Amino acid sequence: MPDRDYFLKSERLGFGLWREEDGALAWGLFGDPEIARHVGGPFSREQVKARVRSEMASQERIGAQYWPLFVLSGGEFVGCCGLKSRPEPDCYEMGFYIMRGAHGRGYAKEAALRVIAHAFGVMRARALYAGHNPRNQASRALLGKLGFALIGEEFYPPTGLMHPLYRLCPARNEA
Repeated sequence: MPDRDYFLKSERLGFGLWREEDGALAWGLFGDPEIARHVGGPFSREQVKARVRSEMASQERIGAQYWPLFVLSGGEFVGCCGLKSRPEPDCYEMGFYIMRGAHGRGYAKEAALRVIAHAFGVMRARALYAGHNPRNQASRALLGKLGFALIGEEFYPPTGLMHPLYRLCPARNEA
């Protein structure tokens, strides 16, 4: 595993930035048919390479991407979690993809909580949105646990389906 600098950390995870040489990592995640089926796959190797380039461009453009996640103790790649832009100013969409071999360890929740804190703290987001394939019950349950409220549905062209759409606004603790 190449050395990584983490710009963000949670208790067990380090958040890196996608690099051109991360094709094998990205293929292990987005090339997995079980993961890809929820988001419009299967994908070709060229499509996965294009995804990495798109994530890198997003980081340059808005200061965010679906950041690759690594276990701090050992450096195992476990997926990605992060933000992408939305049409509304200062609003982002949060998403996560976890390697099948890392399911059930709480990485998605841990990463999402850290991304939420980063979005509302450092990035000063006004709201976060999230969606999921309507057949993905695990994502539905996790978004509920994270405090996202269902606000409707949104057409997701890659799957050709209406996906549930959720919103989370920052807590306003006025003293």
